[in-house]
Amino acid sequence: MNRVFAALVASSLALPCMAEEPAFTRSTIDLGCVVSDLDTSVRFYTEGIGFKELKGFEVPAALATDAGLTDGKPLAIRVLVLGEGESATKLKLMQVAGTTPRTGDTEFIHSHTGFRYLSIFVADTDAALARLAKLGVKPIAKSPVALPASLAPAGTHLTCVRDPDGNLVELIGPRK
Repeated sequence: MNRVFAALVASSLALPCMAEEPAFTRSTIDLGCVVSDLDTSVRFYTEGIGFKELKGFEVPAALATDAGLTDGKPLAIRVLVLGEGESATKLKLMQVAGTTPRTGDTEFIHSHTGFRYLSIFVADTDAALARLAKLGVKPIAKSPVALPASLAPAGTHLTCVRDPDGNLVELIGPRK
C-alpha cells in the first residue's frame, strides 16, 4: 500500500511538469540588430544574402523608453524576411538617430559574449557568393569549407562572411 501511495504521489508531482509545455504563437524568433549604416546593411542582407524587405515600423520614443529599449530615442525599424508567412524568420535592422553605438570585437565568435553570428541555410552557396561578390564581400579564412558527414549531409559547405558592421554570417548549403 505504501508503494502504491508513493507511486501516486510521485506521479502527481510529475504531472504538472510533464503537462506544461511552453506556449508559443510562432516557432521562429525575430532578431533585432542595430547597425552603423542602415542602407548599406539593408543592401547587404537583401541583394547579397537574399532577404526580402517588408514594411517596417516605428516605435515612438516614449514607448521605447518605457519598455527599456532606449534612453528616450525613437526607433525606425526596417524588416527583412527569409521565407513566407507569419512564421518566416525576420531580421529587424535599425540605426538609432543621434547615437554612436560601440562596436564589439567581432574577430572570432569567442571574442566576447552575446549573440555572435547568423546561420543562413542557402540552396546554392556559389550563387550566394556571386551576389555577395557584386557588393565587394569576400568569404573569410578558407571558406567555403566542406562540412563532415557527421555534421551535415554530403556536399554541404560552410561559408563565413562579414556584414557591413563586421558581424559574422554563416552560409550553409551545397555548391552547385
